[in-house]
Amino acid sequence: MARFDAAHRQDPNVEVFEGELHPKELLYAQRLSAWLLVVEPDASEILRLAARAQHLYRWRIPRADYPMDRQGYLAWRGRLAMFHVEHAAEILRQVGYDEATIARVQALVRKENLKRDPEAQTLEDAVCLLFLEHELGAFAPRVGTEKLGTILRQTWHKMSPRGRHLALEQRLLPADMARDLLPKSLPGADAPSSPSSR
Repeated sequence: MARFDAAHRQDPNVEVFEGELHPKELLYAQRLSAWLLVVEPDASEILRLAARAQHLYRWRIPRADYPMDRQGYLAWRGRLAMFHVEHAAEILRQVGYDEATIARVQALVRKENLKRDPEAQTLEDAVCLLFLEHELGAFAPRVGTEKLGTILRQTWHKMSPRGRHLALEQRLLPADMARDLLPKSLPGADAPSSPSSR
């Protein structure tokens, strides 16, 4: 975990959080680890390693290096998936993990067999919850209501019932977004009436 964090600290991109600058990918890794333990408090060591290895050295492959269309986006994401697991394996070997453990971490980082692999789905839930809490709002000023609804539907589709319950329970959508978009974007998803404890 410390070696992964040392890599994340090299991110030249920064984000302000609680009045201080943080390397963007280190902050992402810390937030994802926190959400993972909300979704699954007893997450295995392998699953915790996979969560921390997400976005490893992501800044080295900028989105701008690929065409700004869907095909370019998919090519970028595909390259990133291989890039992250290559570097994760390198770090894990350096600290003595066996090849079976490394292969399992790589499979989870790639989120193979979603919906069928409980650990892969748990990680995906954590990723989606982080997105809803910290990243969805950034899309609002740049896209219209229809696109925002599409993003919500896509995110919702990736999540398990447990992840969806947590999203609603924690009220991760701003009140106006929940009121305007939730009923039509996420059929049957009624937000709980009690305030969030988070």
